[in-house]
Amino acid sequence: MTPSRPLPLIAIHGGAGTMSRSHISAEQDAAYHAALQSILLPAQQLLADGGSALDAVSLAVDLLEDCPLFNAGHGSVFTHDETHELDAAVMDGASLRAGAVACVSRVRRPLRAARAVMEHSEHVLLVGAGAEAFAQGQGLEMVSPDYFSTEARRAQLHRALASDKALLDHDGAALVFQQSTADAAPLDEGRKFGTVGAVALDAHGNLAAATSTGGMTNKRPGRVGDTPLIGAGTYADNRTAAVSCTGTGEMFIRTAAAYDLCARMAYGGQSLKAAAQQVVMDVLPTLNGRGGLIAVDAQGNLSLPFNTEGMYRGWARVGEAAHTAIFR
Repeated sequence: MTPSRPLPLIAIHGGAGTMSRSHISAEQDAAYHAALQSILLPAQQLLADGGSALDAVSLAVDLLEDCPLFNAGHGSVFTHDETHELDAAVMDGASLRAGAVACVSRVRRPLRAARAVMEHSEHVLLVGAGAEAFAQGQGLEMVSPDYFSTEARRAQLHRALASDKALLDHDGAALVFQQSTADAAPLDEGRKFGTVGAVALDAHGNLAAATSTGGMTNKRPGRVGDTPLIGAGTYADNRTAAVSCTGTGEMFIRTAAAYDLCARMAYGGQSLKAAAQQVVMDVLPTLNGRGGLIAVDAQGNLSLPFNTEGMYRGWARVGEAAHTAIFR
């Protein structure tokens, strides 16, 4: 690492949403901070050892997919038909290579499938049975769809079915789940956008982004959100930034949010902070788009804006303490 280069950096998110502070104990709040720390630290160490941004975001999202506290991999939400359909994407800022999968239900680690698409096919996006067959052919671990299920997510679906709402529009008019203190979370699971993601800058100055999600509770089967759509929920370009989004997916698609941030930097000369703030606080709200994003540029600048009450997030530079946060 040359002295002139910025310190390598990893940042992660576990979804954005509204507060339920009054329903949780200090222990439950601490559990989420501990989970975020446990995901940041191995990725930080990988970067400290000279690892690539691509490997760092892949590792972080692997760990996020394995944590049932977050809506990706094990612990994913249910569709209207009480099934699981998972999406993921990864992008390498150095080469603009990208890979994604959508509507998979048998691939244990969807982000690994997305990376396999990027590295071992001529395509960017594979969906459904074709994506699963490709992943299996690449030797990735396959599971029964019920691997992703948890009873907390099943109860969440049944409450949503009772209201006949797809939990996408999580503003004040959306259904508020009545949680027991046993399963309460810092962000109200009934009004939260469940996506996980990571962005990183490595010692060589390269950027990468990765995003994974179980979608939205009670969604119509076959629905695909912004996560696996390059330029909407996921984007990385060494010339501008690496971006991973979480929120009302349809609005992030309609605004090409991740790419819009990078375009504002490339063509408008905006700083990372200014571009990120404008996308999240100005552009998305005009379409009632709610959520947030995490972004890092090649100079090591970091931005984590959100227009909801909270966003699970954390960041760690090599050689410095890791930080985690939920609320503002």
